[in-house]
Amino acid sequence: MQSLTFRVLGPLAVHTDGGVAVHVGGRRQRTVLAALLVARNRVVSVDSLIDAVWPRGAPATARNQIAICVAGLRKLFSEQAGCTDLISTAHPGYLLNSHGHYIDAPDFEERVRQARDQARAGQIGAACDLINDALALWRGPAFDGLDGERLAEEAERLASERIGAYEDYAELQLKLGRHRTLIPELTAHVREHPLREQARAHLVLAHYRAGRRADALAVFREGRDLMVRELGIEPGPALQALHNLVLQDSPTLTLPAINPAPAPQTGKPSQLPVQPASFTGRTDVLRRLDGMLDERLGHSPLTVGVISGVSGVGKTALAVHWANQVVGHFPDGQFYVDLRGYHEEEPVSASAVLDQFLRGLGVQTAQIPADTGERAALYRSLLGGRRVLIILDNVRDAEQVRPLLPGNGRCCVLITSRHPMTDLLGDYAVIQVPLQVMPLEEAVSLLAEIAGPERIAAHPDETADLAGLCDRLPLALRIAGARLAAKGYWSVPDLVRRLRDQRRRLDELSLGDHGVRAGFRLSYRELSPGARRLYRFVGLLAMPTFAGWVAASLLGSDGDRAEILMEELLDAQLLEVTSIDASLGVRYRCPDLLRVFAWERACAEESAEARAAALQRVYAAYLHLADAAHQREYGGNRPFEYEAPLRRPLSNELVEHLVKDPLAWFESERTALVGVVAQAAADDRAAAAWGLTVNATTLFEERNYLDDWRSCALASLAAAERAGDRLGQATMLRSMGMLAIYQREYKEAASWLDRSLPLFESMDAPLGLALALRNLALCRRFSGDLAEAGRLTRRSLDGFRTAGDLAGESHALGLLAQIELESGNVAEGAALSTEAIAKSREAGSLRGEAQNSYRLAEALMLQGDHLAAERICFEALALIDSGNDRLGAGHVLRGIGEARWRRGAPYESLLVLRQALEAAEAVDDRYLWARAKTDLACARLLLGEDAEELLAAAREAFAELGAGRWQERAERLLGLARRLRAAPDATPPTPGELAAAADG
Repeated sequence: MQSLTFRVLGPLAVHTDGGVAVHVGGRRQRTVLAALLVARNRVVSVDSLIDAVWPRGAPATARNQIAICVAGLRKLFSEQAGCTDLISTAHPGYLLNSHGHYIDAPDFEERVRQARDQARAGQIGAACDLINDALALWRGPAFDGLDGERLAEEAERLASERIGAYEDYAELQLKLGRHRTLIPELTAHVREHPLREQARAHLVLAHYRAGRRADALAVFREGRDLMVRELGIEPGPALQALHNLVLQDSPTLTLPAINPAPAPQTGKPSQLPVQPASFTGRTDVLRRLDGMLDERLGHSPLTVGVISGVSGVGKTALAVHWANQVVGHFPDGQFYVDLRGYHEEEPVSASAVLDQFLRGLGVQTAQIPADTGERAALYRSLLGGRRVLIILDNVRDAEQVRPLLPGNGRCCVLITSRHPMTDLLGDYAVIQVPLQVMPLEEAVSLLAEIAGPERIAAHPDETADLAGLCDRLPLALRIAGARLAAKGYWSVPDLVRRLRDQRRRLDELSLGDHGVRAGFRLSYRELSPGARRLYRFVGLLAMPTFAGWVAASLLGSDGDRAEILMEELLDAQLLEVTSIDASLGVRYRCPDLLRVFAWERACAEESAEARAAALQRVYAAYLHLADAAHQREYGGNRPFEYEAPLRRPLSNELVEHLVKDPLAWFESERTALVGVVAQAAADDRAAAAWGLTVNATTLFEERNYLDDWRSCALASLAAAERAGDRLGQATMLRSMGMLAIYQREYKEAASWLDRSLPLFESMDAPLGLALALRNLALCRRFSGDLAEAGRLTRRSLDGFRTAGDLAGESHALGLLAQIELESGNVAEGAALSTEAIAKSREAGSLRGEAQNSYRLAEALMLQGDHLAAERICFEALALIDSGNDRLGAGHVLRGIGEARWRRGAPYESLLVLRQALEAAEAVDDRYLWARAKTDLACARLLLGEDAEELLAAAREAFAELGAGRWQERAERLLGLARRLRAAPDATPPTPGELAAAADG
């Protein structure tokens, strides 16, 4: 997943961490995103979003349109940056999770806050630079181009902050003696904000210090006249007092001296190691560490910084680099010690460190107490009032360092550890600095600095792959760069090729007894036996993230036990939390190099039978949950027919909790499911692979994840063929046929389905056969062979009834109704649609009920009852989660638009037809797109407008799809449009005339 940059200090702009612009879309979608950014990490209600988008009154479909906007944003950020959890649904609306992403507005405010803190501490130059950087973030008025009361309020607040920040900047410039260079820009600022007394006072002082006493007095008089004239008041006391001082040529107006930071004194401890020559990036983290300098200047409680992170993430390099940069702030000395908290040898004791530090403070050997407590007391006493920097590197736990912490706030302590040292909270002012892997840009820069910029620049794509294979972990990157530097005849692709083999990756990234594997081994060694076993099994998973119940399945244990062990792995920095969902729980990730190490340990310490059993438990758990989620979404009372039932290890309570919202569960597990299917297929667990694929089709179809659908079905089909699993082969052939139908490739679909039918007919699999027959009927119907389509559908209906699948029965009845309608048997089509709706309700299938209601609406339109058809479509729309099922919503919205133009309301139809067109484009459905274009053309013809271009595009799309019936309809309407254009005096057709032309 890439991090995203959101810029609102000007026109709304979004970029990936690679600098690629993300085009958010139209004003409505941009407004929704802006409103979520304003309330980042807080829930924004749907009502608030509606008010933002439609400040002067919202349409009746506003809630649906907001859901469509959010779905569009989710799809956009998922496709362009891999961000699947940026916007989450949370009652009563949505929440934007900004963790890991950058937003310029809070960055601006934080920089201004830090600058003010530095100014109070007397660091004028640093404060001035920081506030200048903050002001440079602005590109124009905040949220420029967007309106709405909430955004306007936020834009006004930020504009006020910007003005205040600039006036602070001007004051700092004056203190630094930069009055001459300040005058031009400050004059422009005062001209723009003439009633800001603080800015005017700064300009008066700048003129005076530049020797322009008359100009200074003129600026005051101009401001006074303006205030008296427009406000009826005199200037405030501060501005008047400054005016009097200028008149008196007061010496208090001369430039104050700036005291530079004192130079380090000699004869003090100076134990810092040399900073790394190839240190790169970490700008934000360094800025956070700089905050400790401000805290230290007062007499507040001792500030302790804790840099925590996994082995190899660069904690020591960061601490040493920062310490060398700020050494001038600590004139009384700097201590450094490696406490070897995670080392093959015993950690260094606090007593030994105190002996080293006391010697550094000038204490003679004979005067150093033997007792650790007395040594600590003497150490604190000697540090009293001094300004000393203390770096405690590689700390194991809080108890190891407590005796080493000074007793006053003038010293600064920086700790590096694999743990966040939470035990110190409460006793000290702790600044937590969790260190993550490097951003891609910084990782590439580090490789270039070590291996040489020319070699890295020659292969940009392979360099990005190399950084990824190193997990962007600084230690691994340094080793990879060093190998390239040492092997001048290697190219970046050569090293990438070697690292792709996970069996040798850690070998390539290790140097003897040092390197990546050695650091991981020390963390692994400290785990409890249960946590070590869970970690080993996690290394077997081929999925990017996983949920807590997966860990329980790996072990075959209960969730509470697994959760305890997961927390141990998190504390050891061997796992990461990637997301937290109130309904679905926590998702975890094992970084790739750590996963490779876990896989190595599993191969070394677990038998092949134990590894296979662990994975089989995971496959079974996924299949159990996916089957339950599919049934809840699909409706009905019958699961899929699996050749060999798999063990179901999850409790009913857990299953009910997880699949309460089945599509939400499927979406959260989407990438994991694709990985599990591929892994099960590769492991020749064919039943698990094709069973998961069948169930996951619920998600693939509704969310248009067609690449996922194809990869899963083909992998499962190959596994079923290798295993001789005829039911699996038939089912995946049918799935590929359904995918082709969904893509409107009906000839390809028929070829897949024709291969599946003999397999189903050779087995006792009535449900699978019924589904294949129904899908084949869809192909025949679309090609225009309605008689054969009807015959196949009736066979499938018998099969669903034999299998007892109520939802399948309702779908077959609905298809039969559609065929009757297209055959001209409107009354029979309406009756079958009504029967299908009742069967859908009996099955508990909301989606099926919506689809069948849509068909009933089509029948009512053909019968001339357009108002009833429109009402039925709105009832269908209420059954659809339009934010998740954009295709279904698009079809129903198109139906509403058609009903409206047929009853003579073309203006009312235009809005919903445009929404239907947007939905079709969002899910890339050419059939819906062409039908929506056709209906838009009808509405325009009724309004007397030209519609030839729309109808020509629709006709071409129908021709490409092989939809002859609809192509003929578009031809008839196009002919009518051309006749109307050719007759200048022709009047627009009536709805009845247009309907007759459309229906033939």
